[in-house]
Amino acid sequence: MSGVIGDWHALVVLVLAGFLPNEIWRMLGLWLGGGIDEGSELLIFVRAVATAILAGVIAQILVLPPGALASVPGLIRYGAAAAGFIAFMLARRSIFAGVVAGEVVLLAGQLWWH
Repeated sequence: MSGVIGDWHALVVLVLAGFLPNEIWRMLGLWLGGGIDEGSELLIFVRAVATAILAGVIAQILVLPPGALASVPGLIRYGAAAAGFIAFMLARRSIFAGVVAGEVVLLAGQLWWH
């Protein structure tokens, strides 16, 4: 079995330390948040803060890219972000379409550049 999966001890640690603690909080949030009105002031505020944090992370990745993304020229990174946003809007706000379009432009641009 270890030949197929690898070190099974690492998988057990991954499930116990990574998956289960997160799932407990997600289920607790689902249980407690089931009765909250989606239009409430608190939920609108939380959604706005989460969106702002995500926008900040995306901006930081575009301006100061980590790891292998640092080798991709800025024009390709910004073009991929723009293409992803355009695809997102054209596909009726489909996150999947935006991510796929951005990835295709990023990979094609990197292949073309080198």
